[in-house]
Order: sequence, then structure tokens, then C-alpha cells
Amino acid sequence: MTIQIFVDQQAPEAPYEQVRAQISAQARGGALPAGTKLPTVRGLAEQLGLAPNTVAKAYRALESDGVIETRGRHGSYVAAAGDAAQREAAAAAQVYAQRAQRLGLDHGTALTAVEEALRAAYADA
Repeated sequence: MTIQIFVDQQAPEAPYEQVRAQISAQARGGALPAGTKLPTVRGLAEQLGLAPNTVAKAYRALESDGVIETRGRHGSYVAAAGDAAQREAAAAAQVYAQRAQRLGLDHGTALTAVEEALRAAYADA
């Protein structure tokens, strides 16, 4: 399976973030099923015309997010998919976090807004 990633050098997002977001979206959407072997860091960097450290940073973020797993010298693979509701909630939380950051909210203010929204939503349930 060939991974399809496009990096727009003119985009406001850093190249590593574009790589991270596209792999994450493809894994969530099923275009990259669980167990799919990803290209090596160097191979993908060469394919995209990026520095290997840029791709390595994206892979580390994806591993931290649980999207991929690295098996030492055997390479990196798309991790087994979690519960669909958890994936959807995580995606929504990611969108919120990015939006809150763009709005200039500090961590505490953003977290308070989420906690208040959750209290309101669960009070109605």
C-alpha cells in the first residue's frame, strides 16, 4: 500500500504537522488500515523532499497519539484502531484544542471552557 501525502510549503502549518495530520486522518478514515507498514523516516522524507528530522518529528507525534506504533528495526505500523466513539471524541478534542490555541486562550481557560461544557451536557442527560 502506498501512502499518499502532500506537503504544501506555502501552508501556515509546519510540514511535520501536515504529515502528522494526513497520516492520522488516513488511519482514522480507514485508508491506512491497522497493521499497515509505513515508509521509513528516510524514505518518506526523500519522497516528500523533507528533512528526515521533520518526518521523524511527525512519527513521534503520531506514536504519542497512539496512531502508529514503532517496532524497533521492524519499522512503524498503523496501530490497531480503538473504539469509534473514542476516536471521534479525540478528533473533536483535537479540533477544539487547535481552535482554542488559535484564539489565544491559555491552557487553564481552554480547559475550564471544556469542563463547563461537559457539566452542562451531562446535566441535561
